[in-house]
Amino acid sequence: MKIAIYTLGCKVNQYETQAIETELTLRGHALVPFEGPADAYIINTCTVTAVSDHKSRQAIRRCRKYNPAAVVGVCGCYAQTDPQAVAALGVDLVSGTAGRLPFLDDLERLAAARTAASSDGPEPLVTVGNIMSQRSFEELPAGGLAGRTRAMLKVEDGCVNFCSYCIIPYARGPVRSLPLADAAGQARRLAEEGYRELVLTGIEISSWGQDFRDGTSLIDLIEAICAAAPGCRVRLGSLEPRTITAGFCRRAAALPNLCDHFHLSMQSGCDATLKRMNRKYDSARYYESISLLREFFDRPGITTDLIVGFPGETEEEFEATLAFLRRCAFSAMHIFPYSRREGTPGAKMPGQVLRAVKEERARRARSVAEELRRRYLEEQVGRTLSVLFEEEKDGLWRGHAPNYTEVTVSGQGLHNVERPVRITGVSGERLTGEPV
Repeated sequence: MKIAIYTLGCKVNQYETQAIETELTLRGHALVPFEGPADAYIINTCTVTAVSDHKSRQAIRRCRKYNPAAVVGVCGCYAQTDPQAVAALGVDLVSGTAGRLPFLDDLERLAAARTAASSDGPEPLVTVGNIMSQRSFEELPAGGLAGRTRAMLKVEDGCVNFCSYCIIPYARGPVRSLPLADAAGQARRLAEEGYRELVLTGIEISSWGQDFRDGTSLIDLIEAICAAAPGCRVRLGSLEPRTITAGFCRRAAALPNLCDHFHLSMQSGCDATLKRMNRKYDSARYYESISLLREFFDRPGITTDLIVGFPGETEEEFEATLAFLRRCAFSAMHIFPYSRREGTPGAKMPGQVLRAVKEERARRARSVAEELRRRYLEEQVGRTLSVLFEEEKDGLWRGHAPNYTEVTVSGQGLHNVERPVRITGVSGERLTGEPV
């Protein structure tokens, strides 16, 4: 059977799509481009914003144009939170954020029934369960796309932070962790397959191990994975700032293959806004994390997310955030205007900020982010960084240093090769250098 897949959303969704692709290939199916004819289509949806829901609906409608007779299966966060809305779009199968292998079993069965009957099937099959009752981690095949240097390893699912702007806890359910021994085993297999970098991903990886209730925490997992795949760089996904303690940093800094890039979710630099967001830290605790990382690591890459225009945010609060950004001196930032998400406390809050104001604040924040980014890149000139090369384009090889700066050099045959590079300059968003 020819199957096409379309994925929206975060790295966890990308990981799960890769796992679905791996399983489908093992079952003998052929993967084909989404923008064309197929026997079956899978849409892995996102629901982090109302715009994400809209994009998911658009993708579902598009595949019907490519082959009206195909079987269409929809899974992911939007399908989990609003399965009836998805079913109303004329799909054949609706699943959520759990049970990916049974989802594929159902897809195959429906496709076989469709072929045998040569006609439209019955009403959509909706298999979405109560995600809040999930207590076990669904282990899926780890890996990456063919020819890639980097593989993702999902180690955690679920979130119980319930930030007031976020729908994801309702889409993903409680924290479930991949057992430490299983994570180490997957890391070892990925290294044996030739990957040179492993990215630990999850909905909230800082919560890894909470469900085991045995005292193990994320740093225990990181140490086990680094030991299991000593020839691989290990890169961390987004971290909750309170994860960063002196003990965490001391143990992390002792790991030679751990990348010195840390993405600390922030969302606001103003304490009053953080409180309305129901974040579990204030700006002082956040800055403590920044300071600890710079104490234990030499000029690490520290990146973050920022939401501007959250309900109630005044100009003074926003100015406080801009000042905090400069104090933190991030190496890169993702900046988003607040998107009102029905089903969250934030959607009902007074003081909703006008769209034009949100967009204007986003522009100002991006200007600060660009200034900080340029400064960080310029600070790398003269350093020697280890670069894992990924692809060649326009006569130059591109790769990433452990601090997640992108580096270009002249050379030949560098795919999946890690080399020390002396940084000689900055070109746009990239560093330039010479292999040494």
